[in-house]
Amino acid sequence: MNDEQAPAREPVFNMPAPVVFLVLTLIAIYAGEAYILDKAAQFDLNVWFAFIPLRIAFPQEIPGGYWPLLWTPVTHAFLHASWMHVLLNSAWLAIFGTPVARRYGGVRFFVVFGVTAIAGAVLYAVFESQTSAVLVGASGGIAGLTGVAVRFIFQPVIVVPDPETGRPIPVGRHLATIREVFANTSARSLTVIWLVLNGAAPILPMLGGMDAQIAWQAHIGGFLAGFFMAPLLETRRAR
Repeated sequence: MNDEQAPAREPVFNMPAPVVFLVLTLIAIYAGEAYILDKAAQFDLNVWFAFIPLRIAFPQEIPGGYWPLLWTPVTHAFLHASWMHVLLNSAWLAIFGTPVARRYGGVRFFVVFGVTAIAGAVLYAVFESQTSAVLVGASGGIAGLTGVAVRFIFQPVIVVPDPETGRPIPVGRHLATIREVFANTSARSLTVIWLVLNGAAPILPMLGGMDAQIAWQAHIGGFLAGFFMAPLLETRRAR
């Protein structure tokens, strides 16, 4: 069988390179923390790179004072609390980061992740600035990617005629307006379910003794930031 007759090979993981890179980075960082650093080094890593809202009100109580607030709203997204935490985030990232990376490219993909991670940290700080809570995990940035994706993944595919042959060519999906999002059953359901489930997270400990450590504020802050910043990502061609 010659090369022309050989069947095409499909990749096992059909994810864009930026998504693969980010997933592997998250896993590698946690593996290094879990298997290389001792307990003291893990503590220092979280002090300097996790997001600690208490710094805002009592900077003198934490090493570094205010300064880590310059980078921890982003760096917290690269730290995780357990293998389950990082693997669940990686799976969600693969699902909703993939369409965003394919539509907008790697640079805008990482911009969305970073900006919405910051937005998640800001909303988290609004609720937790007087507590000793520590925020780690990529959930805010991934929620932001989800908020962007929900604006277009459920919309109908646009088909235009080829200018030379006249054959129909699919050219992608248009970015939905907010009204169109809520008019679409799938988009509306995902948006409402996401917001309701995360909004209900504070009452989970009251239900059957559940003690769920869920950074629901970061999830909601990231999702809303991504949802509303999506039009800023569109190029003239995409529109």
